[in-house]
Amino acid sequence: MSTPDQPQLAQRRVVALTGALFLSYLAVAMSLPAVSVHVVQELGLANVFGGLAVGIAFLSTILTRNHAGARADRLGGKACMQRGLILYAAAGLICLLASWSWLPLAAGYAVLMAGRLLLGLGESLTMVGMVSWAIGLMGQARSGKVMSLAGMGMYGAFAAGGPLGLALLDRLGFAGLMGVCAVLPLLGLIAVHRLPAAAPHAGRREPFWRIIGRIWRAGAAVGLQGVGFAALGAFSSLYFLSRGWPYAGLGLTFFGVGFVLLRLLCGHLPDRIGGTPVAIASLIVEAGGQYLLWLAPGPWTALAGALLTGLGCSMVFPAMGSEVVKQVPPHLRGTAFGGFAAFQDLAYGATAPLVGMLADSSGYSVVFLIGGLAATLGLWMAISAHRLARAAAA
Repeated sequence: MSTPDQPQLAQRRVVALTGALFLSYLAVAMSLPAVSVHVVQELGLANVFGGLAVGIAFLSTILTRNHAGARADRLGGKACMQRGLILYAAAGLICLLASWSWLPLAAGYAVLMAGRLLLGLGESLTMVGMVSWAIGLMGQARSGKVMSLAGMGMYGAFAAGGPLGLALLDRLGFAGLMGVCAVLPLLGLIAVHRLPAAAPHAGRREPFWRIIGRIWRAGAAVGLQGVGFAALGAFSSLYFLSRGWPYAGLGLTFFGVGFVLLRLLCGHLPDRIGGTPVAIASLIVEAGGQYLLWLAPGPWTALAGALLTGLGCSMVFPAMGSEVVKQVPPHLRGTAFGGFAAFQDLAYGATAPLVGMLADSSGYSVVFLIGGLAATLGLWMAISAHRLARAAAA
């Protein structure tokens, strides 16, 4: 039988898992600006090769979400996450080898690309494994809380990792930075090694695309939400500069404040009132923030739009994710979550180049119009998912 201290014990264990996830994503975030700098300034290659070296890791993540989900379902979340953390470390070491001066230019770049591809696989296994393991420890009824904590670890790492990575690149060089990126996930591996595993559930496997057929509305909602975040991250500073406004660097700061604040205050809501109502309210707020950025007459209005975008984006992923795990049996939970996360990965990877082409011809404000329209369409998807869930429960 359950005792009163068990939920608190489970939450402490999941916080430890979140810490390990933070360390692993810190390795990703620190390498983001450093990889392109290394390729362009040290290897002397064109910007397109720097961008390719950055983006290939995200492509690898998208393509391996199904594999990671199947691993988590078959082996359990602990084994899946541990493998991911080991691959993270191996990827850092391979990228370190790419900086060796005795390697020919083409070989050095090829080794770097191999490391970045392995990093994407490690990210898939770690993220999906952590969520599957944490839900197994806390129970499906608290899956929204689990995803809120996972998101805080991931986005917290991205907030800290960029400037930290550039500082370490300046002090230690690319090889030293990659060495740090190899050590961080090993520290996470040590931190979670003694935590108890959650046993995988037995059951008949289903084809991946059949599972996607169950969850695609929730996935589409979270993917369309991601357009606004990606647009803001890529173009908010350029938008301010093109208008001659001050505070160009504060757009992401205001977004981050809203994002983290709502996660801290409302991370429990999907479990308490349901995921789709939280997602519907969140997408309305995000759409309003994006439209405000589009129409902003001055910098403070635009910053208010960035804050609203952060508030709106914050809870969509955990809210819709908590609904996804309810739509499949436990033995398919990892595969379903992997497919669900791939929708957001795709939005992050595709948004910047696509809306960037529109910005070239129509100005930066159109980027946020697209973000607002995407959030509005995501709202329609969330409402549709909510209606289907109510009909199925009736």
